[in-house]
Amino acid sequence: MTPAALALVLLAGGCGVPSLADLPLPGGAPSGPGYRVTAEFADVLDLVERAAVKVDDVTVGSVEEISLDGWTAKVRLRIGRDVRLPANATAAVRQTSLLGEKFVAVSAPATEAARGTLADGATIPLVRTKRGAEVEEVLAALGLLLNGGGLAQLKTINEELGTALDGREAEAKDALRQLDAFVGGLDAQKADLVRAIDALDRLTGRLNRQKAVVGDALDALGPGITVLARQREQLTAALNALGDLGKVGNRVVEASKDDTVASLRALQPILDQLAEAGDALPRSLDFMLSYPFPPNVTGAIVGDFVNLSITADLDAATILSNLVVAAPPPANAAPRGPSAPPPPAPGGREAPRPGARPALPGQLPPLCLPLDGILPPRWVPPDECDLPEGCELLRPGSPVPLGALVVPANGRLPQGTVFPEGTRLAAGTILTVRCLLDPVTGAVEGIVGGVGDLLGGRP
Repeated sequence: MTPAALALVLLAGGCGVPSLADLPLPGGAPSGPGYRVTAEFADVLDLVERAAVKVDDVTVGSVEEISLDGWTAKVRLRIGRDVRLPANATAAVRQTSLLGEKFVAVSAPATEAARGTLADGATIPLVRTKRGAEVEEVLAALGLLLNGGGLAQLKTINEELGTALDGREAEAKDALRQLDAFVGGLDAQKADLVRAIDALDRLTGRLNRQKAVVGDALDALGPGITVLARQREQLTAALNALGDLGKVGNRVVEASKDDTVASLRALQPILDQLAEAGDALPRSLDFMLSYPFPPNVTGAIVGDFVNLSITADLDAATILSNLVVAAPPPANAAPRGPSAPPPPAPGGREAPRPGARPALPGQLPPLCLPLDGILPPRWVPPDECDLPEGCELLRPGSPVPLGALVVPANGRLPQGTVFPEGTRLAAGTILTVRCLLDPVTGAVEGIVGGVGDLLGGRP
């Protein structure tokens, strides 16, 4: 039967012949409810309408329409209603086999987290679409490599590499092992390297923000560097002279080392005496500047006169209480001692000689003490200079009574005891409270008598 006769037979069939649009195409999706999505492509290759739309190699829809908007191809996809895709889904034009048909693969993003839901009327933009490589492009690239590409160079490289490693296999293997250990160390310190790179990035960012300040600082360094460059010869000569001075100083120190050590050793007793003198030396120097008057009265001396200031408490009630109400102390009462004064600062070694000054009221006469002013640990006063009643010298380490005085480490007794100031005792010796003198205040404790006695001031 000729083609013309066949055509007549088909035309005679009338409307019973299906149209091309009604014929099923390979890969098409089954009919049913769905939603439509538009994907933008830079190149759709030979993709045709009714091509399959796949998710994970499963056909879920078909291509309804392909249109062109400028240099961008817009492909309208129809996807089954039961297929759920994220709003940031990606699309790609792929091929079923080497010579197979094209289809559109829709999938969740691989480089970011999925978010939202792909809804009807949504658009997959150009930045989230791509296409696969064509067979022609792969063959063209292969032909470029084979026809004057890099095969000859690869052969040369292979031969030279074999020549370089010939006979050095052990060294090459050792180098590879060291490289493997190095790469392993880098991998173990990956977190530290990342932190270092992040810190370097922050530093670079700060330097970039302070670029103007750094530029001004560099500009300001210019004149200084210029001056240093001009004075380079002088600086070099100064450094050379300093080196020579160091050599001379070293020679002088080596030559005078013994004499210097001897001088320092001879100076040690003097320094010890100065240390023991404490604040006595600066006080004596202060008194020397105002001799023969003490330093605290120099401000009161005007010419040949001395200003005197007296403060008198003339409260009548206090005066009458002191003169009339207070009873006189008993005749046989021993001196009352204050609480133990704080230890004085270390003084000189030598105690003042007894008899250098008269004893204060209530003190022992200087002649009652040994001539050197030092009391032995178990010293007993002579009969003619008995200690006051209740005054005892307790050996070091004994329990300290209330108000007693402990002899300081230098052994010198401070002012305010029945012994002259500067008397030496064994360190730690305890003086009971009856060995201490009452502080001198100038207060009148009481006067008893008639008006004549009060006016006469008889105590």
